[in-house]
Amino acid sequence: MQSPREILRDIWTSAGGEVSALDALTLTGDEPQLPSSFRVAAAAQVSVAATGLAAAEIWKMRSGEAQGTAVDMRHAVVECRSERYLRVDGNPPPPAWDAIAGVYKTRDNGFVRLHTNFPHHRDAVCKVLHCKPERDAVQAALMQWDGEAFETAAYAGGCVVAFMRSHDHWSATPHAKALAGLPLLSITKIGEAAPKPWPKGDRPLAGLRVLDLSRVIAGPVAGRTLAAHGADVLLISGPELPAIPWLTIDTGRGKLTSFVELKNEQGRGVLRDLLAAADIFSQGYRPRAISGLGFSPEDAARINPGIIYVTLSAYGAAGPWAGRRGFDSLVQTATGFNHAEGRAAGIDGPKELPAQMLDHATGYFMAFGAMMAKARQAREGGSWHVQVSLAQTGRWLWNLGRVAGGLDTRDLTGEAVTPFIEEVGSGFGALRAVRHSAILSKTPAFWARPAMPLGSHPPQWPPPA
Repeated sequence: MQSPREILRDIWTSAGGEVSALDALTLTGDEPQLPSSFRVAAAAQVSVAATGLAAAEIWKMRSGEAQGTAVDMRHAVVECRSERYLRVDGNPPPPAWDAIAGVYKTRDNGFVRLHTNFPHHRDAVCKVLHCKPERDAVQAALMQWDGEAFETAAYAGGCVVAFMRSHDHWSATPHAKALAGLPLLSITKIGEAAPKPWPKGDRPLAGLRVLDLSRVIAGPVAGRTLAAHGADVLLISGPELPAIPWLTIDTGRGKLTSFVELKNEQGRGVLRDLLAAADIFSQGYRPRAISGLGFSPEDAARINPGIIYVTLSAYGAAGPWAGRRGFDSLVQTATGFNHAEGRAAGIDGPKELPAQMLDHATGYFMAFGAMMAKARQAREGGSWHVQVSLAQTGRWLWNLGRVAGGLDTRDLTGEAVTPFIEEVGSGFGALRAVRHSAILSKTPAFWARPAMPLGSHPPQWPPPA
């Protein structure tokens, strides 16, 4: 199996990075760190290190000053479970899942996973199943369905679910075949524009403006990472959009946050004005939804030539599932991880990875792609489109190989996590939260703004420093 440094070298060079930049990188720690048959610790370290290396290279472009980058594997793993370790005024997280979310058996002895944390997703499941939102009622209703047939009908009905497949089953699907030829992340030119000069600033991303239109984990982690290196990140939400409060707090560090109602023309006009002055537009909408609002990659490049446009999807840009909604837990289920982890544990049924690794790693790859594209824009101009997906990150993680006996690893205890925790204020109370795990020697990563409730700030950019 490749070492973490070798894995990172492949990702770094495929995105246009110079191999020599790896000489200033230090990776510490050993696998495994968490109980899993997959290389989740390597995935955490590599994805975080990619962002740190990109930030260091941008600082070198801006200032001429080289610096070292270091990522400890355990710290990276802890950061990839940051939502677990967050404490607000000393209080631990509330229950993570809705009452009917989770795994159920189906008539054909299969398993399906339901994601019902947003009320409209829960209501859609109950409508398809013609049942009450109670676990026993949902299970009884699902015994009238074969698993894959339910998955198809549920998606048609606006639900967010997954049928548990083995990796071989998944690999044989038309969608998996469509993804097989795609890279982990793509950076493509979508328009002509003059190079934009770097703004003044004393941090790698200082003065860069990032619009963050995302929720839950992956997209918000990308914005949080860009903020950690000095970017002005403005999180755009809507007063009616559902959110998961605990994740909003954890991923909101470093960001401004505004409400913009994109269902009306006035709100879309506000967003267009913000976009016209932005450097990076990062979003996790489904393709047809964002295009319908007038903010497709091509629209953005017309509004702001030279923009870096970052697209997050669940199942990738190609294939019959390209438009499907999805979350980490569902992509794990659909693509073989839950089946394989269950088999490795000797259980009849699904077993989750010990972290939302597809979400977190994808978030770091979004930030990495955004920085590499921005560096390219500064050198040669153009507007650029970065594309990542949970499914492609999953495919990458699968191909890193398996850890023999990895499930025998002891989980990390509070004592092991404590060195990576910092105490900060916020608009929610006193936070104990995980520090960023990419350590830069000259421009340390930190969040200059506290996490605040959604909609706390006006929808405008702060004045240049």
